[in-house]
Amino acid sequence: MPINTSAFQHDKTDGHDEWLTPKYITDGLGPFDLDPCAPIVRPWETAVKYYTVQNNGLILPWSGRIWCNPPYGNVAQKFMKLMAEHGNGIALTFARTDTKMFHEWIFPYASAILFLKGRLTFCTVDGKEASMPSGAPSVLIAYGANNAAKLLEFNSGRGFYVKLRDE
Repeated sequence: MPINTSAFQHDKTDGHDEWLTPKYITDGLGPFDLDPCAPIVRPWETAVKYYTVQNNGLILPWSGRIWCNPPYGNVAQKFMKLMAEHGNGIALTFARTDTKMFHEWIFPYASAILFLKGRLTFCTVDGKEASMPSGAPSVLIAYGANNAAKLLEFNSGRGFYVKLRDE
């Protein structure tokens, strides 16, 4: 059976929309040292330090505990590769388990996954909830035992938790 080689085959964005992780997620999973995919304008902080599209989180050094909600589309797999290599943090992406990204950078490296119930409603850069939920189910991905434990603690009925490896 062929693997979907795009990050997200049905990505409908034009690259200009910024959708923020709901605050309760980063508050519940934090604190984080770095957000390498932060929007330029943000109503709340997701980490102590952040990189935006202006300074490119793909080329700057990563350190500490990472929060990563990568831009959706083909660039997502580049960020997930860095997450796998860094090995300390939590990422949020669509639950498209058939993609090359999942098979190369998530399943072989992640410590745990939380498949969220329903579809997330992301926020706009002014902090308001979007009028509609996202177009696909979402998943939180933990790299490192401490992040797997944090994900399990955060779950509390929010979804289906899968521990991928003992560390």
